[in-house]
Amino acid sequence: MDRERLERLLRRVRARELGVADALDQLRAFPTVELGYAAVDTHRALRRGFPEVVYGPGKTADQIVGIAKALRAAGQTVFVTRVEAAVADAVRAALPEAAHHATARALVIGRPRHRRPRPGVVVVTAGTSDLPVAEEAALTAELMGQAVIRIHDVGVAGLHRLLRHRRTLAEARVIVAVAGMEGALPSVIGGLTDCPVVGVPTSTGYGTGAGGRAALLAMLNSCATGVSVVNVDNGFGAGFAAALINRGRGRAPAPATRKKTNK
Repeated sequence: MDRERLERLLRRVRARELGVADALDQLRAFPTVELGYAAVDTHRALRRGFPEVVYGPGKTADQIVGIAKALRAAGQTVFVTRVEAAVADAVRAALPEAAHHATARALVIGRPRHRRPRPGVVVVTAGTSDLPVAEEAALTAELMGQAVIRIHDVGVAGLHRLLRHRRTLAEARVIVAVAGMEGALPSVIGGLTDCPVVGVPTSTGYGTGAGGRAALLAMLNSCATGVSVVNVDNGFGAGFAAALINRGRGRAPAPATRKKTNK
């Protein structure tokens, strides 16, 4: 946020020209830090409950460093997704505090502190090849304050492997099911549990899988109830949705006011 605009807003509040509630509404709408190549939204955390996430592909290391510094200057966590190893190394050379999560292909700076991670999120993969997308989902949910249980390599080609985890699945509040090939895993899990299931189709598989579109269509056509689907390889979107579901937070209701009575 621009310092001059913030000071002007605070002076209006102090002078009682503007109410606190109206000031908060304006803070939610305040724009960005302009870097020329990027307009960094430093108030997304206020509006959405989590800072702006940086999509790594197509950005140079210098651009990522500039965006990260802008976010850190605003006191926010930096989360960069889909970072190639060479770019991650270059960013870490400039910002040694950056943590590289190699499997998730992500960088994190300033991991947020949560009083107590909220249990309830389970991330399940059909195969080992789905791990990068699954780890992106799990890391996203963890950064949003969720405790995540991981279950890997339990695809339908060996259904008995999944059934060994029925108790964990039954206790989940939301399950992220990550699968390529025929994309059947979310449907199976949806038929075994009573919680929301977020299906994540991945681009793993042979030629006719069409880069994950076969899995996507299979998940969209699931006959199991309570299954929703994100885009191909969108682990971040699935983790974010799972965290919102597990938090159970929509728009907070207005606080009740107690009327004064004369006795």
